[in-house]
Amino acid sequence: MSVEANHLQRGGSPAQSARSSSVNPRNRLEDDASTKTDKSIRRYAAGVDRALSLFDTALQEWADYLPFLARLLKALQLHPPGISDIPHKSLVAQRLSQCLNPALPAGVHQEALRVYTYIFSLIGKNGLGRDLPYYLPGLSPVLAFASLLVKPPLLSLFDTFIVALDPVDLRPALKGVLLSLLPGLEEESSEEFERTHAILQRLKSALNYEVHGEKKGHTSSGDQYFWQCLFLATITSKSRRQGVLAYLQRHLPRLGNISPRLADKVSEGYRTQLADDIEAVTSPEPGLLIRCFAAGLSDDQLLIQRGFLDLLVTHLPLDSGVLHSNVPRPDHVRLVTAAVSVVARREMSLNRRLWTWFLGPEKPSAEKNESTAPTSVVNGHDQSQGHRVKYFRQYGLDILVQSIIAMFENDAVPTEKARPFRISLALMDQWEIGGYVVPQVFLPALKSVFRYQDLAPTPEAFDEVLRSANVFFDGVESGLIWDEISNKLLQSTEMQITDFGAFQHSLEIAFFVLKNFNLQEEEMLTRHMPLLILSLISKSKSLLMKNASHHGLDHINQILDLTGKLLDMVPERAFATQTSEAPTFGEDRILNLDDDNSRFLTEMREYYANARESTKLDASPINNQSIARLILHNIIHLIKDDLRSDSVVSTILDAEISILEKLCRRSFVAHLIDISDLLSIVQDASQVSGTKPPNYVCFKQIASTLSLLETLHVALAPQSWLEDYRLRPILSNLLAGLWPYLSPAGPKTNVEAVRYLWRIHSLSTDTKLVESSIATLMVESDLPNKGQHLNIESARRFATLWSHSNSSYGSHSRRPSMIPRTPKPGLTVTGADKEYILARPLLLLLDSLQDPNGDVFIFTSGWLQSSANIQIILDFLQQTLKTDWLHFREDPDVPKNTADAEGTPIDFDGHMYHLQTLSNIIQYTPREIWSSLLSQVSNSGAHRNVKFHNGHANMSEMEQRSPIDFVTNRSCLIRIGLNLLTKNCGKRANDLAKLSRLKQAAASLVQDIILRSSSIEDVAEEVESPVIATLLSSIRDADSPLQVSLMNLLSLWLRRRRSELIRNPGMGHRKVTSGDRSSQRTSSLERPIEELPHALGANPPPSLLDCISEALGSVGSQPVLHHWIRFLDSCLPYYYSTIFQILMPLVERFVKTVTAVFEELLVSFRQDNVPTTATIVPVNTMIELLNGTEQILARAHERLLEDESNKNSAKSPDQVQGFFGNMVSGVFASDGPKTRSSSSNNRLTVILCFKDVVKLCLRVWSWGGDSTETALYESALSGSFNHTCLRLRNRARRVLEHLFAAESLECLETLVEAWYGTRRANKSYPTSSVVLNLLHVLDGSRPRNTIPAVFNALYSRTNPDALDPERKSTLTSELLDMDLARFLVEYTRSLEDDAMDEIWSDCIAFLKDILTNPLPHRQILPQLLDFTALLGAKVDNTNFGENRKRRKELSELFLRQLAATFTIKPLNVNIEYPSTRTHKLLGRPFQENRSTSTPADDDIVVILATIFPGISKILIDSDRIVAAANTVSAQVIVPTIRSKSFPLNVTSTFLDVFGFLTRIPEASKGWKKDISDAFNDPRLFCRPTQGLAASHWLPLIQQWIILDKERMADFVSRLPSPTSAGIMFGVGASSARLEADRKAQLNLRRVATLLLAATGDSFVENIAAIQDKMADLLTATAASSPSSAIRAEIYMVIRAMVLKIAPIHLASLWPLITREMQEAISSLFPDRNRDKYNMHCVVHACKLLDILVLVAPEDFLMRQWLFITDTIDAVYRPQGQEPRALVDELVEDLDANARTSHIASTPIQAPSQIGGRKPLLTAELLQSIRNEDMLDRAIRPFLRQLSINSFEGTYSMTSFDWQACYDDLLLDIFEDETLV
Repeated sequence: MSVEANHLQRGGSPAQSARSSSVNPRNRLEDDASTKTDKSIRRYAAGVDRALSLFDTALQEWADYLPFLARLLKALQLHPPGISDIPHKSLVAQRLSQCLNPALPAGVHQEALRVYTYIFSLIGKNGLGRDLPYYLPGLSPVLAFASLLVKPPLLSLFDTFIVALDPVDLRPALKGVLLSLLPGLEEESSEEFERTHAILQRLKSALNYEVHGEKKGHTSSGDQYFWQCLFLATITSKSRRQGVLAYLQRHLPRLGNISPRLADKVSEGYRTQLADDIEAVTSPEPGLLIRCFAAGLSDDQLLIQRGFLDLLVTHLPLDSGVLHSNVPRPDHVRLVTAAVSVVARREMSLNRRLWTWFLGPEKPSAEKNESTAPTSVVNGHDQSQGHRVKYFRQYGLDILVQSIIAMFENDAVPTEKARPFRISLALMDQWEIGGYVVPQVFLPALKSVFRYQDLAPTPEAFDEVLRSANVFFDGVESGLIWDEISNKLLQSTEMQITDFGAFQHSLEIAFFVLKNFNLQEEEMLTRHMPLLILSLISKSKSLLMKNASHHGLDHINQILDLTGKLLDMVPERAFATQTSEAPTFGEDRILNLDDDNSRFLTEMREYYANARESTKLDASPINNQSIARLILHNIIHLIKDDLRSDSVVSTILDAEISILEKLCRRSFVAHLIDISDLLSIVQDASQVSGTKPPNYVCFKQIASTLSLLETLHVALAPQSWLEDYRLRPILSNLLAGLWPYLSPAGPKTNVEAVRYLWRIHSLSTDTKLVESSIATLMVESDLPNKGQHLNIESARRFATLWSHSNSSYGSHSRRPSMIPRTPKPGLTVTGADKEYILARPLLLLLDSLQDPNGDVFIFTSGWLQSSANIQIILDFLQQTLKTDWLHFREDPDVPKNTADAEGTPIDFDGHMYHLQTLSNIIQYTPREIWSSLLSQVSNSGAHRNVKFHNGHANMSEMEQRSPIDFVTNRSCLIRIGLNLLTKNCGKRANDLAKLSRLKQAAASLVQDIILRSSSIEDVAEEVESPVIATLLSSIRDADSPLQVSLMNLLSLWLRRRRSELIRNPGMGHRKVTSGDRSSQRTSSLERPIEELPHALGANPPPSLLDCISEALGSVGSQPVLHHWIRFLDSCLPYYYSTIFQILMPLVERFVKTVTAVFEELLVSFRQDNVPTTATIVPVNTMIELLNGTEQILARAHERLLEDESNKNSAKSPDQVQGFFGNMVSGVFASDGPKTRSSSSNNRLTVILCFKDVVKLCLRVWSWGGDSTETALYESALSGSFNHTCLRLRNRARRVLEHLFAAESLECLETLVEAWYGTRRANKSYPTSSVVLNLLHVLDGSRPRNTIPAVFNALYSRTNPDALDPERKSTLTSELLDMDLARFLVEYTRSLEDDAMDEIWSDCIAFLKDILTNPLPHRQILPQLLDFTALLGAKVDNTNFGENRKRRKELSELFLRQLAATFTIKPLNVNIEYPSTRTHKLLGRPFQENRSTSTPADDDIVVILATIFPGISKILIDSDRIVAAANTVSAQVIVPTIRSKSFPLNVTSTFLDVFGFLTRIPEASKGWKKDISDAFNDPRLFCRPTQGLAASHWLPLIQQWIILDKERMADFVSRLPSPTSAGIMFGVGASSARLEADRKAQLNLRRVATLLLAATGDSFVENIAAIQDKMADLLTATAASSPSSAIRAEIYMVIRAMVLKIAPIHLASLWPLITREMQEAISSLFPDRNRDKYNMHCVVHACKLLDILVLVAPEDFLMRQWLFITDTIDAVYRPQGQEPRALVDELVEDLDANARTSHIASTPIQAPSQIGGRKPLLTAELLQSIRNEDMLDRAIRPFLRQLSINSFEGTYSMTSFDWQACYDDLLLDIFEDETLV
């Protein structure tokens, strides 16, 4: 049915044919009898009025009702002759209705019915028809509760008077009359059943006559109207369905088709009558018939469901023409859905009837005997059932499938999501139904549960649905499951080219099934899965030929992934044996893959199609060995095509290889692989990939090729593998392709490349293949210098290979790079296998030591010194090399040319040769020989010629001369060396590389001479300046080998120079140790230089520091950075006196350089290209820079400690020492300005540098520790990424540990500053969790060290004079005491509970000191309160906390701290939250939204809200808990409630604390008074409270009324009775009336709030008192006190009662509600006086009517016709009929009046029906409408839509949204603008 208003066929009367006046007299609630001037009439009315007055005064108990009714009857009997009107008939009807209260005895009911009988007799038929709205509502509910004595007179009343009314008068009330009489049909054996049935029949007949002037004629519209009303009564009233069922069983026409067997015997009259009966029950709206059955089938009572199923079978069969012709398809689906849902009850009686309805009737015996053969079996079932199956397939299958699918697709109601799975499972019990339904709903069922995993509100809800789906899945035949899955996948693959989304969805469902459902049945594993695997593989082959797009390749990859998962599930036995019944496939002919695939797919479809028609599966269309064979050929074909392709996708190739490996492992088809052809293709592919430039794609291709070879190696026989000649070139090509990926400049692929290399070694049949290939690759590279055997890049790659080959395995015995080769299957172990694999490449690297001037030598020497595997290399050399190898290196070939004399032109080659010869002799000559040579010193100088023999000075001649005449040759050689160092290229040297090596040789010579000299006193030349100048030039030229040589020379010179100064007489005699002091972090340095005169050159020249600084930041020096770091460390002792001046520039340079390198490393990991060559290695560079930073900080800190130790800072022995030192120290100190000492300045310099380095290390350490950062990198390269991160994180952590050991307080403050930076959303800081995690892993920051440091930091800011000087902070961090307090709480929260043992004593001492003098710490007391509570909660979880003494001590500290917090820092209760005042929460009524005004986290209220849930863990005694609760109540709750800002100062956190207090029963005396004060405060009922009402205030009030149930009676008693005495005139009358109105309004709102806050029927006993007060207050007028303005609040109370109290308890209220609603709505008629009902009251009366129509209580349903049209007339109004419902009549009058004076109002937009039907008149709608526009913009549209909206809600069978009604009422209660 279409329920759109503009599509409805409803009649209407033209304007000119309307009533004679604008107001229908029938809608006047009072008659005109009281206005008569006749004296007898006035006397008659006065008598009736006196009788009515007794109801308010004389009724005390039930016995008083009888005299009242007798008096009323007697007054009515005194009517004047000829007068039939009843005076005060509205009030008379109300009193009579009240006398029919169910609580009164039967005697009162009988007497009331006598009065009714007399009145009906008096007023006659026409009068009763006119006054039916007054009298019928009182009689309607009586039959449902009437006693046996009352039922006969009541039925007589209906039979005599009601049924006899004219149809025009009876038609609007028909539904109400039916609801009144249907209880009489509930028991067929009762005495009143037949009489009730007869009355209904008479009623039905009476409707068949309509008045046409004076004639009456029969019409079928009466029957139609009767049936439609009866169906509506069934839908809306559950309690009346038993009576409806009894009536339908007797009178519902049989709507089935006439049987062909009886067609000839049926008369034409019967056919006509049947057609009329069908039209009667289906016109004008056939949907009501369907909904009647749907409501009955969905009933909770089993008997009602059974009865309606019987009706379906007998009266509405599945083949009925009504269902297929008259009823729309959606209604047909609704009926079938309701019917099939009964199987969920698992009741056999219901199921049996349902099967009968679906399968149709049994064949007659004669027909059955004729059609049944002697042995008739079809598909395993009796053919006698064939006609029933045919019946179901013809009439029920499609509609049942559609119904179940609709249930699967309904995601609106989560609770019903599992229902269709249970229904489908139950249908399988009946094979004739389930066998045809389940195949069609299986896939929708899977899609439904798959879709629900994203829509489920909670994981538990999804698990519940998944369990039901699994039960259903397990009940389905395996053949059906795999038929549907395979069809879906194959169909989606065919259309995936055009519809990627559908294909993706199908794959996701397939993966979902594999993950969540049971697929372990034997038939699934051994028959169906192999078929699906083969079909997917064959489809993948065709798709690869058609698809080249990104989406297509991705989907192919997913298909292969699915295939691999399926193959994992298939057991080995599936392919092991060949079943005899399954045919072979293509083994007798040459393989044609495309034809075989096509034939297989065709036969598989036929196989599953035949399986659907049979209960037993046929043999598989192909045996499993043939399946394995076809899979093998298909996958090999795919691999070949991918290898031949230029745009191969590595993920697809990997998936194909994985499938091949799994297949070979599970079947015996590997021998079918054409290894020769496949290896040829692999060889071609490896050659192509080896020639491509390095990138990640090529790397993946190499890995895929390697995986293929491994698979073939395992699958094939060893002999066939060893004999193939193509294997060696393939492996060689792969090794050549892997070689560039070993570059340390690109650490992205290092680990994986090494692993692949050793996998190649395991595949090789040649034991020397890897060794020879690597050696060849090392020497075949393009060399920059012909004199070298290998270049630096080759050396670095080999070092990477060596490092990862040894670090990738757990122990030495398992290192494949160093152990003898493991023999492969089929190979024997020979002597050659014991040779080391990396022998020859290692020797090539070590040969570079013969040329000590090249990059390779520098790298190799540094690599050997820093390598952790040096012992392994030495062992290798000792076992491999000859013993005379060293001797061979000790005697290098010395040239015969001699050096030129000074001043002659430089012979470059000659000098180079002589210098190199000398350097080699010095370096490789054993120490004892060189000492002997040094002992033969000869006289030499600048002016003497020295004789040389074979390039060496004649030492014997020099030795024979005297010390005076002889001068050593060192001065001459040093001068020559320095001369060469200062030379540039100019015209004499055009080759920079040669000049560089010449300078290196010169520097090496000078260095060796100085090193071997016992004294340098005879050296007159100044070495520093030329060497530093040359060093600076080499930095700018990026000449790293020369830098190393010059640094070594300069370091040696400075060290020997200092030694000479020390040995000089008059100077100190302490020796200086020149070793590495980086491990001495906190010890003092020796000070040999401090006492040296500066004139002797104790300090290096200033240019040295500039040179070092430039080197640290230069890219050209980074290849030799470790040499610079060592050089810097050796120079630091010379800056002993100026260490603090140079510290900050050097640290700044270090930090900038590390940051720059780190950024480059991040970029390299994020970009796709893989760098293979570079001048720097970022990881090693960063580590070296961190080492240098650590060394310089250690030196500076040692000097700082030494300076501070020299000061006399000891305290006097009589000073009082506490935990933080003397608490009163510094009290008498001068307050004048203080100057910072030099020691303080030095400390500040060191601390600032510490802070910079801590921040830097924190950033480095945080890299890789965050999951979001790790997700940026590809999982395939996770090994390299993790290796790099681990190295850097470990180094940064060690630096931080050393810094913490030196200055724990300052470093901790730096980390706290970083932690707090995240709270301020500063993105430059790491996340706060990273900081806390770092503190937990640092050795120097254990809790026992960190917690006291935090305490010191706090005291440094709150009370620094109480600390010892060494414990004070320098306050260099921008941290406040509150920031540190927050960190203290968060850090303590992150600690393990067991850590409390080690910090307990410090924490207790700290808290005691705080409480001794809490004033300086007033700002952090709230946070410290949270800290104390946290200690208690953690201690409670440990055995340490079982000590009662400790717990008691903590409890006392907490209570003292709580009191001190409120004493020193009282709560500011006058803070208003602007957002609370202005924010409108009408759309989302009860979710607080105060983002702009949320209190800070150091607010005491916020902290108390976190503490109080676990208060019992802190305060173990109930007395202390009560004391704490009383403190909070007195200091927080009471001041807030009594504040002038209340309730604007109330937050959700405050109410949370309030709520926790209410859960402490012992403290109830205090909080009950607090709640009472807040609830009695008139300011509570205001708009700012709306957001907190439902979530916070109402739970508090509920807890309050549970303990104090007299609150309702108290507030009801406060309601005053209206009075008009004393205030009608005089000064202050108006203000007094307003005050009385306001008090009454507030008390009524309090009553409504209590009703909403209570649970269920808590206030049932107060209903009578509330009713009496409401009846009293409803008599108020505009002039009384209180006035009629309080009616809106009375309606709110009624709405609350309707929502919260069961309808059975409200029976006595309906007469009062009905009359009041009639009067309130009637006040809108244009001619009515509206003084009693202002617009606000009318609006709330409409809202009450809206709620009543939505909720539809049983008693109101029988009165609903008074207000709205509740029948089919709301949609299909008869032509020319006037509306009789009050609302519809009022709308026409208002519209008629508005046509000339007002613009027509726009309709109200119906709210969303999600979650149920919602009210039309909402606070959100009314909020934006002005009071003067309320009638036209709100009330008129509401009244116009109410009837049709109600019918639409009934027709949709949707329940109402209780929460929406509840929320709207709360908004009205807490709306202060509507208060007087």
